[in-house]
Amino acid sequence: MRLPFRRRKQRQEELRTELQSHLQMAKQERIDRGESPTEAEQATRREFGNLDLVHRTTRDQWGWLWLEELLQDLLYGARMLRKNPGFAAIAVLTLALGIAANTSLFSVVNGVILNPLPFPHPEQLVTLYESKVHFEDGAISYPNFLDWQRDNRTFASLAAFAPTSFSLTGVQEAEQVSAERISAEFFSTLGVKPMAGRDFTAEDDRLGVSPVALISEPFWREKFGSAPAIVGRTISLDGTSYLVVGMIPSNFSMHFWNFRPSEVYVPIGQWNFDLFRRRNTVFGMNAIGRLKPGVTLAQARTDMDGVTSRLAAEYPEADKGIGASLIPLKARIVKDVASLLFLLLGAVGFVLLIACVNVASLFLARSAGRAREFAIRSALGAGRTRIVRQVLTESVLLAIIGGALGLALSVWGVRLGVKLALNILPDGLPRAEQIGIDAHVLLFCLAVSLAVGLLFGLAPALKTGSPDLRETLSKAGRGSSARRSMAQNVLVVSELAMALILLAGAGLMVRSLARLWGVNPGFNTKNTATFYLALAPSISKSSPDEIRANIERARDRIASVPGVESVALLEGSLPMQGDSEDPFWIQGQPKALSDNDKPWALWYEVDPNYLKAMGIPLLRGRFFARADSLHSRPVAVIDETFATQYFPNEDPLGRIIVDDYKGPTEVVGVVGHAKHWGLDDKNALHAQMYFPFAQIRDRAMPMIAKGVAVIVRYHNAPGTVFGSIRSAIAEVNSEHVIFKFATMEETISATLTDRRLFMILLLSFAILALLLASVGIYGVLSYLVSRQTHEIGIRLALGAQARDVLRLILGEGMRMAAIGVAIGLAGALALTRLMSGFLYGVTPSDPLTLAAVAVLLTGVAAGACYLPARRATRVDPILALHYE
Repeated sequence: MRLPFRRRKQRQEELRTELQSHLQMAKQERIDRGESPTEAEQATRREFGNLDLVHRTTRDQWGWLWLEELLQDLLYGARMLRKNPGFAAIAVLTLALGIAANTSLFSVVNGVILNPLPFPHPEQLVTLYESKVHFEDGAISYPNFLDWQRDNRTFASLAAFAPTSFSLTGVQEAEQVSAERISAEFFSTLGVKPMAGRDFTAEDDRLGVSPVALISEPFWREKFGSAPAIVGRTISLDGTSYLVVGMIPSNFSMHFWNFRPSEVYVPIGQWNFDLFRRRNTVFGMNAIGRLKPGVTLAQARTDMDGVTSRLAAEYPEADKGIGASLIPLKARIVKDVASLLFLLLGAVGFVLLIACVNVASLFLARSAGRAREFAIRSALGAGRTRIVRQVLTESVLLAIIGGALGLALSVWGVRLGVKLALNILPDGLPRAEQIGIDAHVLLFCLAVSLAVGLLFGLAPALKTGSPDLRETLSKAGRGSSARRSMAQNVLVVSELAMALILLAGAGLMVRSLARLWGVNPGFNTKNTATFYLALAPSISKSSPDEIRANIERARDRIASVPGVESVALLEGSLPMQGDSEDPFWIQGQPKALSDNDKPWALWYEVDPNYLKAMGIPLLRGRFFARADSLHSRPVAVIDETFATQYFPNEDPLGRIIVDDYKGPTEVVGVVGHAKHWGLDDKNALHAQMYFPFAQIRDRAMPMIAKGVAVIVRYHNAPGTVFGSIRSAIAEVNSEHVIFKFATMEETISATLTDRRLFMILLLSFAILALLLASVGIYGVLSYLVSRQTHEIGIRLALGAQARDVLRLILGEGMRMAAIGVAIGLAGALALTRLMSGFLYGVTPSDPLTLAAVAVLLTGVAAGACYLPARRATRVDPILALHYE
């Protein structure tokens, strides 16, 4: 608080004489060092600045001088930073790294989570799923969707979508293109308009009408060379001519599970596949809806509960137990990355705090050398508020410079980070196109810079704001060194604790991934690859027997490729890729009326080579043989989980299981369990049943011709094998297409990419925090040694050995390290629980991980302490005693 004017005048008069003597002493010291009296006078004035405020006290009492004083503080702070370029450079770089990391990650959070979706009234958009026994967000049957669309009272529109693919022919060489089957209302529900042509109409979205398609702008540019008359042309998809009626702009982007922007869109109502129109059959279709204005999500859920209840009463066998799951579109899009991003934002916040602590320590050390200056300013009438403001002005100025550099670094960091995430994450980073430096990010960077400047400048400001004038002026500032050292010690302990928390989180992720990589998936991943084979469109329209013959011909040709050991075919979902499940019941046990009251199991239709190609062991009975054909008795093989769960005390061989799509089948074998949902396998549905590929019904063969999964075991390089297989398939038929080639090791690695990305970023932050913490403790001990040079010299002169001095300095540093480690362990036990969802095989309080990071941090701290301690042992007692 500023003193009243009269008291300040009295105080200034009392100290004027003493001040003049100290100024004269400073001037005399320069003259003694060889400077001329004029040079010494000018240098002394420059060192302490224009501190004489007496002639301005009249204006000062009116209170309008604050703006002028602020400008003076800024100019003076800039001069002080320019006089100490080494200190300024280190502080700016430290802050820039912390601010850049935080700004970069915030720009990702802002673009992915905080910004609204790029659609009109995005808060009204909702995704819809069928909630079932094993899946809260399962696929919807097409008849149910039509009833939901007709009977609801809360949606302005409902639209369906289901991913698919087509073989594109007639444009360059045959290839597979990504596609979506959508209902006519899809793009209008989102508020997206074609950039050329028209959208689908209700007339387009039904059976029997002429096939039409929408294409994407990138597809148009790549495949048709931006031909101006694309609307009205036809393209051949799976051998059928589709009229292009419109083009979707390239800025349309919506990524989430079961939907990706595609190259081609076709009306879902035109799909002429009988199983698709069965109420108890689903083919990966979900829905999106737009709520009516003023309708809440809770009201829509109540409305859909009523709709699904009426359908369950009307169709109990198919719809009993089925509800509607409604999730806001934005929540659905960011679901898989939101928790990861917020955890990383918290982690990078620790890095910024550690950077602040380091700079605060530098400021404290620097303020020790300026104690005499602050004492003189106070003696001339500057109140505590003015001195604190001066120090805070310098710290904020430094932070603003660091923030500007950090913002420049973050522009580069955002581009690099988005590119890294897009390459690592299997499904890409949602809303990646929305990530960038916008007004929100700029405001965040400015706010962080100001907050950081106040944060790291507060402790030094408070320490220097009220100096002991007489002691400081008479002892050159050594009177407050103990208090200042204590403040620095507290700061170093804090950054060591925060570094340990980050190290603990990174260590837990490393151990978790190591445990996951050690999990046996139930099959041999080495030298195994998968891909899909789509037959030529002309063959897919032929008879089922012709389709079977062509699939077998292609399989045999693949088997003859050099380097291929075995080949197997699969219909259904590959392990760790998608899902295919059916209800069943066991003959001899009561049959439930509704499918949702029956037990469910994953199903696979495979050929006899499947176990050999996958490396899955046969435990009991037999596997499929060539004799298990469409005309032989239906058979099935179950996995050990199925056997344990449904035949716990009996032999399953010979028992009959009934799948409504397969009919009664006899269990002839038991095989090992293969993890389907990933190495951590968190899904509740584990039981697996296998059926012969050769016993697939005729009506399913046209669908299989569009894409059958192939598993190959090889002994050459995968790239070489894939190239040879592609050439071999082209020899069979140039319009056959193989796509989605991936080794099993790549497939498993893709299931761990979110954890791996989290670990990489968290480990990077932890290493940066460790480096900053080691620099911090090194700086504090170096300052301690410099301040105690006189004391160390006396100790050495009195007979102390170098090892005694070494033990003294090391002891001071390791005491701070021990306190920091203890506090950090307590913080880690509390905060690492937030990442429990990302861990596997280890607990958040894993003692081995916590002990390892504590030892690591202690070792790094010991190394940082050793250098200044060793320098202290080399102090020359004669020079030290002459130090003052």
